[in-house]
Amino acid sequence: MSTSRLNFKLEATATGSRARAATFRTLHNEVKTPLFMPVGTQATVKAQTFDTLLASGSQILLANTYHLLLRPGPEVFKSFGGIHKFTGWEKSFLTDSGGFQIFSLPHARNMKEEGAEFRSYVDGSIHLLSPETSIGTQVAIGSDIMMVLDQCIPSTADKATAKEALEITHRWAIRSLKARGDSPQSMFAIVQGALYPDLRKISADGLTQLPFDGFAIGGLAVGEGKSEREDTCEIAAAMLPHDKPRYLMGVGTPLDLLEAVHRGVDMFDCIIPNKVAQFGTAYTSRGILQLRRSIYKFSEEKLDPTCQCPVCAKYSRGYLHHLTKTQEPLGWTLLGQHNIYFYHQMMREIRQSILDDTFLAYYHQRRQVLQVEDMDNPAVPPKVGKERRPRTLGDYEIHIHEEGFANIRQISSGEIMHLRRAPMDEAKALYIDQAKLAERLKLPEGKTPETAAPIVIWDLGLGAAANAMASIYCYESEAAKGPVRRMRVISFENDLDSLKLAMTHKNRFEYLRHSGPDAVLARGTWQSRQYPGLSWDLHVGDFWALAAKASAAPDIIYYDFFSQKTNADCWELESFKKLFAFCDPQKSAQLFTYCSSTTMRVALLNAGFFVAVGEGTGSKKETVIALSPGFPTPCPHTLVGREWLERWRRSSKKFPDGLTPEQQAAVEKRIEGHPQFSAG
Repeated sequence: MSTSRLNFKLEATATGSRARAATFRTLHNEVKTPLFMPVGTQATVKAQTFDTLLASGSQILLANTYHLLLRPGPEVFKSFGGIHKFTGWEKSFLTDSGGFQIFSLPHARNMKEEGAEFRSYVDGSIHLLSPETSIGTQVAIGSDIMMVLDQCIPSTADKATAKEALEITHRWAIRSLKARGDSPQSMFAIVQGALYPDLRKISADGLTQLPFDGFAIGGLAVGEGKSEREDTCEIAAAMLPHDKPRYLMGVGTPLDLLEAVHRGVDMFDCIIPNKVAQFGTAYTSRGILQLRRSIYKFSEEKLDPTCQCPVCAKYSRGYLHHLTKTQEPLGWTLLGQHNIYFYHQMMREIRQSILDDTFLAYYHQRRQVLQVEDMDNPAVPPKVGKERRPRTLGDYEIHIHEEGFANIRQISSGEIMHLRRAPMDEAKALYIDQAKLAERLKLPEGKTPETAAPIVIWDLGLGAAANAMASIYCYESEAAKGPVRRMRVISFENDLDSLKLAMTHKNRFEYLRHSGPDAVLARGTWQSRQYPGLSWDLHVGDFWALAAKASAAPDIIYYDFFSQKTNADCWELESFKKLFAFCDPQKSAQLFTYCSSTTMRVALLNAGFFVAVGEGTGSKKETVIALSPGFPTPCPHTLVGREWLERWRRSSKKFPDGLTPEQQAAVEKRIEGHPQFSAG
């Protein structure tokens, strides 16, 4: 048997199942498995106190190295003597390495062998998260269990990408072990390999030869289906040692946990129990309750009559319904407290059933209850799209604007897609109308749809597909009136979770009730049957790597990446030079973006574009339009003139950050000599 700093003891394995009960000891307490770890990303579980977490049965809390590295920083933890003294939490902490958060910010980082270079969402500074930095930070934090830095990729990635990721994860794991030094903290490795069993075996075989104290199954719950996740979990768990803990990262619902325990997993973490509480969802012995439902308005029943938590002992469903409907923070706190208790209680029941060797019967009975809605008050058959679905997926969540419309929010950065207006309203105003798309679709005199050049739209930053769908609806509206030019929409995106999430809430994102989104998600392409001249292609991955392979240069560019704070590389001088080079010199391309900064205009001008004033949106008085040379005369948009140039000369923020004096001088020379300002 291999040694472990955790003194892991396997106590029982269930008959007819791979479910296990065990104990191990961290630096702070004895831990009984299976167990669930509430997520306290910023060294706190949102809306909960450490007293409620302790009372609910929490044995280990999860904190995140990426966020704690940025704020408050390792120096603070060193000053306090570690996270336990800093927070007052008396039991264990597990710190994730930050790999998933880096994966979740694909445009704000640069992956390389040394590590992941990323821009801080706190102050915009550049950091390198390497295995050494990650482990050094975790040592300063003083967690009981540290995770190695891994390269997380979508579970649906192709095999070559998955193999490359697991290989770098293995090399980083070796460096992480070395970086631990003589620290008494335990360390877990992370098995990668996406959905490929042979790659999972390569990863597991390599990592289990190293002196880790436990092993995690990573790279799941990031794009795959439920059955794929369960199959891969079972395969991967069977490859791991019997005498060390097995940890399935980022999963999931109570049913997900039950299924994974059945397949041999010991440890879990997920934001779900506390996150869904924010929206009025409670897990109970009678199924899943949606406290927003008006049926609970006058209910004097306790939340769950069989639950022993303080919330169920004291509060009625009617009061919890009221707190949910009024969005009072106390509602989130109480429902979160109950849900976390429910998770822990289920883990306690599972453990006892394994020790009693009755787990298989428990498994078959509980799995029927955990997936149903309120047994006692079943909902009336809902209208299409009204059934309850999770409001989060990956790094995204549904955000309800105070005016009632929905949009998508990125959890890690806090940025909201189409912040000020309903998605289709903003897409139409900023992109469709400004591009004069309906007018441009008209056939030139003497041309037919077959002989007229098609309009090619590059949709950069697909997001939840509002801009692409606004274009498609515009085309269909014009084509219904008579023949129009052909139109190709080419979308680029590297994280499809925002669209997938919106697709499960079509009652709020009604523009997705169309055959196009389903087709591009399934096949990467869609061709309209009703209007053969209309097509939509989706390229998944890094735009700067994919753009050169695009089959057609753009006429119109929707530049809708997240902001410079989140996706720094998309707003740099060199990026706009590349984009300018992708444009066809034989035709003028027009770019539209929500940004309005001076440095954005500087970057576009420096790249060779002409810059015009775009329509304002929300708090911004104006946005930016850019045109490559060769546009019609007179210009279809109002170009910024010498008045802007004079303001720029006086500006204290003339250049993007990070330029040397020589680079600044070169940029200034190009702008001063730009033909846009040569007249007058």
